[in-house]
Amino acid sequence: MKRLPVNRLSSRTFSVIIWIVLLTLPIWMRAVGSYTELGTQVVVLALAAMALNFLLGFTGTLSFGHAAYFGLGAYGAAMTIKYLVPSTPLAIVVGMAAGTIAAMIIGALIVKLRGVYFAMVTIAFGQVFYFITFRWNTVTGGDDGLSGWHRIPLDLGFTSIDIEHDGKAFYYFVLLCFALCVGVMAFLLRSPFGRTLLAIRENERRARFLGIPIERHLWLSFVISCLFASVAGALYALLNNFTDPRALYWGQSGNFVIMAVLGGMRSFWGPLIGAAIFVVLQDYVSSHTENWMSFVGLFFVLVVLFFPRGVLGIIRRRTMR
Repeated sequence: MKRLPVNRLSSRTFSVIIWIVLLTLPIWMRAVGSYTELGTQVVVLALAAMALNFLLGFTGTLSFGHAAYFGLGAYGAAMTIKYLVPSTPLAIVVGMAAGTIAAMIIGALIVKLRGVYFAMVTIAFGQVFYFITFRWNTVTGGDDGLSGWHRIPLDLGFTSIDIEHDGKAFYYFVLLCFALCVGVMAFLLRSPFGRTLLAIRENERRARFLGIPIERHLWLSFVISCLFASVAGALYALLNNFTDPRALYWGQSGNFVIMAVLGGMRSFWGPLIGAAIFVVLQDYVSSHTENWMSFVGLFFVLVVLFFPRGVLGIIRRRTMR
């Protein structure tokens, strides 16, 4: 019988453990005294962090403007339900389309930039969207945010799923969306396109000498990354039944970067681990002090200094031993 390599076997085992934890989360979270909505928030923000990591960890390009597409997804979903059609699936599709179209246009303008220049320009474009939503009071609600709407139950024809009032049902709906996005992400990373992204990350000059169209692949990676970020934004708006300009602020992008680096930015599941730590720390510490970000920042600095591969790297190292 052919034996799998140890690292491959460990990777599969870890993936199985991740899915078991996610599928049983509403059960054991209540057992430990927490609540389902916190688990839903972890899954949504994990999707956003994994979307950023598609560009950062697997392509080697840092963006500080992903909150713009996260926020566009949130506003697209909210405005669809409030102004157009009260439909949850359509709201997600419109939010995804809004973020993706914006990423296609902006990506074409900045794809030739590298390093800190790319990161700074993404912040600049993100702030443009932030100030538009902040100032356009009649449509976006301005600084008060867009309220007066709520997610709509899913009508399947033969039955209806109440994701409006049933937090557990909404969690599994979000988990289904997360699974679809993560599945597509994993498929792309294992395809020749994903291998090409890794080649660009490791040595862009050598990849260019091999005849790889660098700018085209970077543009595609940026657009795909923003697409998943916009889906996360739409789900985040549906979770809160509310959205405001802070969803587009550059500080939100910084949170996504912290989640990715904290968990392990060159691993597939690392951002999920980082998002779980970030959200749980925020929820627990903020209930005791307003300076919760200081504790999260200190923990982040310690991980970066002593465990550069992130928390997932620590887990894998101990598992291999």
